[in-house]
Amino acid sequence: MGSELKDLNSKPAKTQQPDPNDDDASAKDHRPLLESTASSAAEDIQELEKKFAAFVRNDVYGSLGCGKLPLKEKLLLGIALVTLLPLRLLLVMSILVLYYLICKIFTLCSAPNLEEDQEDYAHLGGCRRAVILQSGRYLSRLLLFMVGFYWINETHKDSANTQDNSKTESTKQSEERVRPGAIVSNHLSYLDVLYHMSSSFPSFVAKKSVSKLPLVGLIGKCLGCVFVQRESKSSDFKGVAGIVTDRVRNAHQNELAPMILLFPEGTTTNGDFLLPFKTGAFLAGAPVMPVILRYSYRRFSPAWESISGVRHVVFLLCQFVNNLEVTRLPIYHPSQQEKDNPKLYANNVRKLMAAEGDLIVSDIGLAEKRIYLAALNGNNRLPNVLHQKND
Repeated sequence: MGSELKDLNSKPAKTQQPDPNDDDASAKDHRPLLESTASSAAEDIQELEKKFAAFVRNDVYGSLGCGKLPLKEKLLLGIALVTLLPLRLLLVMSILVLYYLICKIFTLCSAPNLEEDQEDYAHLGGCRRAVILQSGRYLSRLLLFMVGFYWINETHKDSANTQDNSKTESTKQSEERVRPGAIVSNHLSYLDVLYHMSSSFPSFVAKKSVSKLPLVGLIGKCLGCVFVQRESKSSDFKGVAGIVTDRVRNAHQNELAPMILLFPEGTTTNGDFLLPFKTGAFLAGAPVMPVILRYSYRRFSPAWESISGVRHVVFLLCQFVNNLEVTRLPIYHPSQQEKDNPKLYANNVRKLMAAEGDLIVSDIGLAEKRIYLAALNGNNRLPNVLHQKND
């Protein structure tokens, strides 16, 4: 990583000694130096874009959300900052507090489930669980509406690739009634979680620190989130893969168990690519439900990559309309060969999602994303050069 960053950022410009007899030497020599620097920067950004295409922001705000904006966009942004932003922030906080209070009331006098260093309330049954689940789905959709997702275009696809053509119709229908062990989705933004909460209210993997956060911590426990503490080295700790495998298997076998949502890519992209899948969702050998998300846009992309969280939230809330397209594929039933080989299972589901979602398969991952972000942050001229190049 260090060597790549050094190559990207260590291109010193050569200077030429001025001729003392030439009065205009300084001006003449300075001009090609500037042109050489601009040319070098343009080559840098072109190389970065080709190599890390899955993480490149292509909206009007540019890389890191710091691109030079046209006058019209500045005016729209300025108006939204004093109107939409404060109103939406108030509404978002009100919905969040309301759901927290619902979770707090319906978990009173109830001990959390404590297993494998996890703490959750997903085991609650009866009316308490029903209220937490249904109100969570409704308020998640309301929250999406408040931030501009007024309608969500959902498509349910039937794909020949997900079923064996030799199966009888009755066998297919029987399999479709089988409960999947996990929902697997491409990952573009923190908004993905809100959509899935409004649709199926699944649990998901989160950092251990999330469980300690005000408001969000209790909500995460009610979802039944798997809280990850990677530094844990306890001899009796299963690890993330072990806990996730148990959750997937349990969700597949028990209709009352919370479904688990997994993003096999392990990081976000700009929505046009699909990164290599990790095998965590596929180790149990249980059926999975593939879901493909895509955020369409004209000005600001809701995909969260190559931009800070605060800047992303502000720009998102300042955009009056946001669009989300969802493609839900049939439950994928693994073959015996796929059950025996989780890597093969993961790769086959990835190929299917790429084909059905018209996504470009890419072999880069989180490590390359960190290199790209470090290069952008270490070279402040890149966003401006990109904008000038596009103009």
